[in-house]
Amino acid sequence: MKVLLNGEFIQLPEEILSVSDLLKHYEIHDKVVVVEVNGEILISENHQNTRLSDKDRIEIVHFVGGG
Repeated sequence: MKVLLNGEFIQLPEEILSVSDLLKHYEIHDKVVVVEVNGEILISENHQNTRLSDKDRIEIVHFVGGG
């Protein structure tokens, strides 16, 4: 499936079905993130059961420490 991820169209591997799968694929599943799908911000409890579809618009923001 092809989605718009953080402003860039990408082709996702077919095994990525949910937001949780996407976060694991990019190895950010254990970080504090904010995920928006098609304009709606998701709470982390919904990452597993939120299915992705072709042409979804996804924004992922994760926090990086520093000083």
